[in-house]
Amino acid sequence: MKRLYFGDNLEVLRESIATESVDLIYLDPPFNSNSDYNVIFGGRKSGDTPPQAQITAFEDTWHWSDESARTLQALYSVNGDLAELLDLLVRRLGHNDLSAYLVMMAIRLVELHRVLKPTGSLYLHCDPTASHYLKVILDSIFGVQKYKNEIIWKRTSAHSSAKRFAPVHDIILFYTKTDNYKWNPVYLQYDESYLDKFYRNQDKKGRFTLSDLTAAGVRYGESGESWKGINPTDKGRHWAVPREAVEQIIDQEISKSLTTQQKLDLLDQHGRIYWSTKGSVPRYKRYLEDMSGVPIQDVVVDISPISAQAAERLGYPTQKPLALLERIIQASSNEGDIVLDPFCGCGTALHAAQKLNRNWIGIDITHLAISLIEIRLISAFPKIEFEVFGTPKDFASAKDLAKRDKYQFQWWACSLVKVPPYQGKKKGADGGIDGLRYISDLDEKKREIKRKIIVSVKGGENVNVAMVRDLIGTMQTNKADLGFFVTLAPPTKAMITEATKAGFYRAANGQDYPRVQIFSIEDLLSGAKKPQYLDLSLGDITFKRSEKESIIFSQSELF
Repeated sequence: MKRLYFGDNLEVLRESIATESVDLIYLDPPFNSNSDYNVIFGGRKSGDTPPQAQITAFEDTWHWSDESARTLQALYSVNGDLAELLDLLVRRLGHNDLSAYLVMMAIRLVELHRVLKPTGSLYLHCDPTASHYLKVILDSIFGVQKYKNEIIWKRTSAHSSAKRFAPVHDIILFYTKTDNYKWNPVYLQYDESYLDKFYRNQDKKGRFTLSDLTAAGVRYGESGESWKGINPTDKGRHWAVPREAVEQIIDQEISKSLTTQQKLDLLDQHGRIYWSTKGSVPRYKRYLEDMSGVPIQDVVVDISPISAQAAERLGYPTQKPLALLERIIQASSNEGDIVLDPFCGCGTALHAAQKLNRNWIGIDITHLAISLIEIRLISAFPKIEFEVFGTPKDFASAKDLAKRDKYQFQWWACSLVKVPPYQGKKKGADGGIDGLRYISDLDEKKREIKRKIIVSVKGGENVNVAMVRDLIGTMQTNKADLGFFVTLAPPTKAMITEATKAGFYRAANGQDYPRVQIFSIEDLLSGAKKPQYLDLSLGDITFKRSEKESIIFSQSELF
């Protein structure tokens, strides 16, 4: 199962995700930070870098409304105790943005608890703004005993802040559905400074450190008896033979039948005991090659945030490092398990799940995110197969989207002609440009140039020739080589004639391409018509593409 859903995650969870069907949930919801986040698209043109276009990916702002009140009331029929807790919090905090955020999260966390398997785990990524409130909500839903960790991730190395300690970390709250949850130990490599300090000894078997063979306290059984003339009781101690060391040499069942002294003899025979001065208590030689590493800790300082120059950076706001998600998925799931991210953004959790041979489900409310994830996954895993739900598949659903949200319709329409959207919902006038892309070509002297494509999207029921003339004017103003006119309604003959008047441009392959191209949504969905142009860069300057992974798992290889 590899599925991507476009829509409100609350509706998708209720309608499409079965009870106790998911092994691991990771969510990185908006943080109630009162910020608008933008996605950056960087196109290039010959000899220069054009201004970057921005588009609002989502608004990390919540406001108390009638919908918030209705959601709080609906919680009483789902989880009465949680509803009472939230009601108390809301009355105490007031009808404000924070209250709206907590109510929005609570109803979704109830559904996430429902879809989680008894062996499953949930990781909620948040910041200190509301983490303490979210923990109280999770305690109410999962139970206080199912709380496992508050994981601290140092997301930035330096940050100045007036009159307070600089905030440099995020919080990840870790809960399990039951006590019978999946857990795979994950280890980190030792620092070289640690090895130099504690693994200074070396013999023909490799580097080793010395560990005690005794533990504090007197015992009167065989662990307190003498061995090779050394009585641990004299020093108020007893023998403590490392079980794993013995089981590396002989079978576990045979090991159980041996006395403490026989185990010590076995270790000594295999060179695992270090003798110093005569009569002193020997010590155990713990070889570096036998050590797995440092168990992962609840403070993460070894995974850096994504720098501006990082290869994995896609320009999406709040993008988290792939390594962070890999660590979580490795620890709390197995190959073939289902990983769910209900706020999947640019798809880092889905990328990590695919890379680690897991199945996955991603949900996001913006088509911009869905388009970015599709491109990211296909770029990183060329053989990947997955399904996309919620995006228009026919004219009726396209018309419905245009009616419900013209901006989502514009973003989706731009994706049909493989051009990134240009302006966001709150960025002011777009100058008649809904999409912008640069493509590579050669001029008459065979020098590389960048041609500009702009897109105009019309989701209304009526279109006319004046709209095509407007597009041509916008092309001239912005020095664009091509203009795509995407329309929900069928174009008129006058529009097609006007587009033809714009003429053609000759590409490096010697072919002539129309400067203005008109596409109806029906033609694009059916494949009856496609954009015509030459791009020598093979489209590498649309959404920034994810690097191709060296290990690729196809759908069939998972089973």
